[in-house]
Amino acid sequence: MAKKNMFKVSVVKGDTIPHEINGKYGACKVFLKPAPVGTGVVAGGPVRAVLELAGIKNIYSKVYGSRTAINIVRATVDGLVSLKTANKIAALRGKSVKDIKA
Repeated sequence: MAKKNMFKVSVVKGDTIPHEINGKYGACKVFLKPAPVGTGVVAGGPVRAVLELAGIKNIYSKVYGSRTAINIVRATVDGLVSLKTANKIAALRGKSVKDIKA
């Protein structure tokens, strides 16, 4: 069962996420923003645990709404699942990565 629920997290240069994301679960919202190298994980409690296990080393986060730990974890996972790299976006649009980044 656990193997079916595993997912990959897109990490870019500097061990951060490729773009800003919002995760939501119930009344809890989590905002995740890429950070420059050397910043570290600026997150509290449940969010920090998930991000460190995902291998992310430089990121900012903010939790809005419900402060229930399990809801925060699920909202964080929802955000990480929705991450897309430049390659994925280019493939969806049928363009090259250079066109996307320009």
